[in-house]
Amino acid sequence: MSAASDLSVALRDFSANVRAEGRSLILRLSGNADMAAKDSLDSLLPRVHAEAQRISATEVQVDFRNLEFMNSSCFKSFVTWISEIGDLERSKEYKIRLLSNPEMHWQRRSLHALRCFAVDLISVES
Repeated sequence: MSAASDLSVALRDFSANVRAEGRSLILRLSGNADMAAKDSLDSLLPRVHAEAQRISATEVQVDFRNLEFMNSSCFKSFVTWISEIGDLERSKEYKIRLLSNPEMHWQRRSLHALRCFAVDLISVES
């Protein structure tokens, strides 16, 4: 990925980074995605979307396993991103695979709820 530094966030209590693996992107999240992280996430997800389109990605994995907390405002950022994918022509859509930590019960409930926005595009794995 040519703009890898453009696809990362490093805050005091939250970090996110993206790497390419073939025609997939892997977005790793860690820390706490609270109001302090919202603007960074709002900025990052459109860049991930653009990169996925640029490389004709078939999938973006979002690794939540090291994320301790995510507030509803940050979840809204994901809903907006999912909506953008759903607005693409079928041939340009890509799948989202959400990786969750079974020890963090909030992830199971919240990620399965997120999946409801696009059941044909999103899968959740523990």
